[in-house]
Amino acid sequence: MHFGISLQSLVPVRSEASHRSEMVTQLLFGELYRVYDNNQGWQKIKTSQDNYEGWIDSRQSTPLDEQEFLRLFYADTPCSLDLVQLVYNETQKLLFPILMGSSLPGLEGQFFTINGENYVFEGPVSDSTQLEEAGSLQERLEAKKGIAEDAMLYLNSPYQWGGRSPFGIDCSGFAQMVYKLKKIKLLRDASQQSTQGDVVNLLEEAEPGDLAFFDNEEGNITHVGILLDRFRVIHASGRVRIDSIDHEGIFDEKLGKYTHRLRLMKRIV
Repeated sequence: MHFGISLQSLVPVRSEASHRSEMVTQLLFGELYRVYDNNQGWQKIKTSQDNYEGWIDSRQSTPLDEQEFLRLFYADTPCSLDLVQLVYNETQKLLFPILMGSSLPGLEGQFFTINGENYVFEGPVSDSTQLEEAGSLQERLEAKKGIAEDAMLYLNSPYQWGGRSPFGIDCSGFAQMVYKLKKIKLLRDASQQSTQGDVVNLLEEAEPGDLAFFDNEEGNITHVGILLDRFRVIHASGRVRIDSIDHEGIFDEKLGKYTHRLRLMKRIV
């Protein structure tokens, strides 16, 4: 087994070893992965964020030895909060553009190191302190408002299947990235995310930041959104948008109809 890290703004992860195959997810700057196979210039990887499997172009891969991989894997890792920001490689005198939600493993002050090379980042980073230190119910409820506030950073981002960036994102990628900003790991697909956390039985019991899941006619979970309160949900459908929600599902006021059928709600924190 080999190891790697993304040092590009976005690396598409595809279903097969081909540029023409479907993109199933994306790697952002600073995200780690394990390499399991090589095939004609492609690497089969499993992402460390969510154990998602796919193929990346080997030209977009940066190898790590196991010791460096483990150091970065266990390092405190805040995320970039600017829509686009620059990382400066002091060793090579290069600038890297990175997107919101990119990982900054081992960041101390404005500095972090990867493979012995020194990097500088001067932008704002995510803060999970309030959520991590919340003790009482009131403190937890107050801290969870930060999840809803982070979700608003992606408002009106266009929908893209497999996307995880403000320039293209799908419903489960949106939920995953919002929680990533609070250093909470969600799985990649909506059906997988629905297995995490604790069930919330009624909308009247829901809190800001809880996840709402929706199913299709066959009963399969195909969509996820983040509750802003007991009456509104923010989700990626065409774009990241805010809609009304009730016990039946998401109601599009412009269309005058329900667009997604509510299946269950889960509380992650």
